[in-house]
Order: sequence, then structure tokens, then C-alpha cells
Amino acid sequence: MNLNVVEFIKSAADARGLIVDGLPQVVFSGRSNVGKSSVINKLLNRKNFARVASQPGKTVHINYFLIDKSVYFVDLPGYGYAKVSKSVRERWAWLMEGYFSEAGHIALGVMIVDARHKPTADDVTMAGWFKASGCQLVVVANKIDKLKSSEMEASIMLIRKTLSLDDEARIIPFSAVKGTNKTELVAAIESAIIMTC
Repeated sequence: MNLNVVEFIKSAADARGLIVDGLPQVVFSGRSNVGKSSVINKLLNRKNFARVASQPGKTVHINYFLIDKSVYFVDLPGYGYAKVSKSVRERWAWLMEGYFSEAGHIALGVMIVDARHKPTADDVTMAGWFKASGCQLVVVANKIDKLKSSEMEASIMLIRKTLSLDDEARIIPFSAVKGTNKTELVAAIESAIIMTC
């Protein structure tokens, strides 16, 4: 999988726009302001390919990027932003229901959380979507560059406990700024794709 061969395919605003064409999908999720776009951009070696929204939580679209003509990176809309309206929250839930009802195409869920904070109730809900789909799940604990090394172990334990992850579930400490553990995340993605194909 050549991560440098990438093209934006489309944004889906409703279930009719979802792509189900047999290619595996690596699905990225995370609450607004967690650095999801920055993680994707770091993986793709691009600065602004996955756009960073100027107004968090405002856009409710699923974005599809085709990697090396063989796998999709799927960028789910951010969630949990307090200032969005009830109708936007409901639209997000409706879009997620549509997406996960077609869950057989998900090769890997990449759930991004903030390593500095306890996962939110919305994070727990998102983890539940992935678990119910039966797909593999890796949790990316982003922003570790803002943590002291002595705080790391407790942070990982809190994430595992809050999201009710078993000991087999992978949590990758990550920094989208420094690229820390990028190689490990790429390896997890490639392994999941091989197992799916």
C-alpha cells in the first residue's frame, strides 16, 4: 500500500452517497478538535489533504480518500462539539446508522482520542459502533507530545478502562505533530487490510 498515491473521491452527506464497492475501508473517527485530520494528513505525508475544519462539528459528511487504488481511508465527521444544534447531532447519528449498517466493508476502525483526557461519553458510543460492527479496532491516543512520559501508562490504562477494551485491543500512543509511532499505525492498517482481502 503506497500512502503517497492518494486521491479524494467524494463527500457523502447521506446514506445514498455511501461507497460500497468491495474495496476495504479503513475508518477514522474522533471527536471534534482531537486532531483526526492531522493524523490522516501525517499518514498521507500531506499537510492539508484532509481538511481541518474552521468550525468544529459544523460539517456532517463522510469523506472518502482512495489509497493506491486499493483501499479507502474514510473520514467520519467529528462528534461531541457542544455548540452544534440538536438537528446536527441527530443528522450525525442518522448518518452513522446508515454507514455502520453496511459494516461488512470495514477492514479497520481507527478511533482517535486525546491522550491527555479521559474519553468522553461520545467516545464510548463511537467505540460501541465499531465493536457492534465486528471489525478490528485500533485506538490512537493522539497528542502524546503534550504529555510527560511518566503520565503515559496511566493515560493508556484510563483509555482502555473507559472504552471497555480487552487486553488484546491495540492502543497506539501517537503524535500527529511529531509523527511518533506512525510506523506502528501504518503496520496495523496494512495488517488489517491483508486479513480482510
